[in-house]
Amino acid sequence: MFQDKEVKMIWCAKGGNNSNTVFEFLNYETIQQNPKIICGYSDITSITNVITAKTGLVTFSGTNFKTIATDETDYSFQEVIKRFVEGSLEIGRENEEYITLQEGQAEGQLIGGNLNLLHSLVSGKYKLDFKDKILFLEELGIETDPAGVSHFLAHMKQNGVFDQIKGIWIGNYQHESEIALEQIVLDTIGNNYKMPIIKSNNFGHIETKTVIPIGTKAKIDTNKSRKIELIEECVK
Repeated sequence: MFQDKEVKMIWCAKGGNNSNTVFEFLNYETIQQNPKIICGYSDITSITNVITAKTGLVTFSGTNFKTIATDETDYSFQEVIKRFVEGSLEIGRENEEYITLQEGQAEGQLIGGNLNLLHSLVSGKYKLDFKDKILFLEELGIETDPAGVSHFLAHMKQNGVFDQIKGIWIGNYQHESEIALEQIVLDTIGNNYKMPIIKSNNFGHIETKTVIPIGTKAKIDTNKSRKIELIEECVK
């Protein structure tokens, strides 16, 4: 698909559990020489983050193709059209709620996606570079309970991720305990990191999935109503 000149976008059909099994079979030089839009969320964020890390290309966290058929609204589909057809840099919709958990301003390239996947990419052969990045995180509550979330975040902390990043953007997490992802994040990092931390419900395992470009510069400003914005083009 990358070598086919007629293909303009690779839109992943669904997520799963083991996308990391393809890492060693991808030809990153071929991918770099044939830039395409590649988009997906959940398990796909392991592939997209690694492709960005290996090639320097922008990839995208957004709805999977299958989700378009099962969503009850067209929110996620319209976000795909807005980003890839219209070339908009707008994140989400107007009047969406953003919560400030820790005040501040920060600029950096976006990195992130599903917490379950990201925590396993902080070390090893396919280790990601978190230095000066803005980290966005979400998690699926029916698969990962709050203790599991705490485990993942502690692993990232112990490997120096929160010492390197510039800011955190937290997305959706719903668990029957009603313990929030943002609560676990704040419990994990304590008062040791002076960086902006924000929360919204426009990405993750949820109907409202905006398209987030991995590897594109963004800015967090907690003084604004829409607290995060893209500050460079991500689609040509």
